[in-house]
Amino acid sequence: MRPQFRNLTIAGTVLLLVMASLLFGGCTAPSKEGRSYSVNSSGLLTLHVPPVQVTENVLRTEGNITVSRLVFHTTEGEVYALLASPPNPRAAFVHAPGAGNTKEMHEARALSYARGGFAYLVLDIRGNGGETPGYPLNFERDFDLFQKGSIPEYYNNVGDMINGRQYLSDRFRVPVIASGESNGGRYAALAAALDPGFSGYVGISTSGFGRAGDNPSYTESAHKFLLSVDPELYVGSITPREVLIFHAPNDTIIPFKDGEAFFNLANGPKTFYSFNGTHGVTGEVDEDVMSRYTQIYG
Repeated sequence: MRPQFRNLTIAGTVLLLVMASLLFGGCTAPSKEGRSYSVNSSGLLTLHVPPVQVTENVLRTEGNITVSRLVFHTTEGEVYALLASPPNPRAAFVHAPGAGNTKEMHEARALSYARGGFAYLVLDIRGNGGETPGYPLNFERDFDLFQKGSIPEYYNNVGDMINGRQYLSDRFRVPVIASGESNGGRYAALAAALDPGFSGYVGISTSGFGRAGDNPSYTESAHKFLLSVDPELYVGSITPREVLIFHAPNDTIIPFKDGEAFFNLANGPKTFYSFNGTHGVTGEVDEDVMSRYTQIYG
């Protein structure tokens, strides 16, 4: 019998579970090799993500800050991103927005980080309604791809974050942090765990899926797939890189207690921040993040 995953989503987001065009390759040469993955019997994902060619179109400059539109030419489709950066950042972020949020919605945030001395790359997540093609988070559809041996979109969103890290590492030679809010925080947790090139993880208004894949009514295949996308299996392995978790007590989408439970699964070093707001990143969160990483990287 086909497993039903519709109860793993709520309110459109998962509750449980132009100046120049330049090509940047850095020291890691782009590859025509495609992505691949495997999932072991415990449900742990291994994801192979070769570097890709990236096209940059500079949109404008503001003082010493450059704002660019990037295109990652992956074998699984073109992925778009927004980058704001100073010439010599102290560190960099790859940020995955929550469901329905595009890169343009985070442009002011990216600029604030750039003014604070950080490069900030915001991905247009597949299916979020931006330039990057795709479909909104859909476990049924992803499970069909998984059973066929194709790459589920959930895995590709994680891979896109890893490609973003590769690009920033090669271009700026600085530490790169995986950041995300809501569903984006889940992609970011897997990316940070699977790619040791990330220097840390920031999760905002996010959680795991409560190991929903352990439901005994699921087939072995469904069990493996659902565990493979659950951040609860991965957040503990980010150590010794730092984990920062932000959650608002008044979150109306993902309960505060779920954020706390997710934090408790992380190993040190880690810090939990309770912030004012409801669901999603705020200026208060940004100030705390920039303060913490300015303290670390000077």
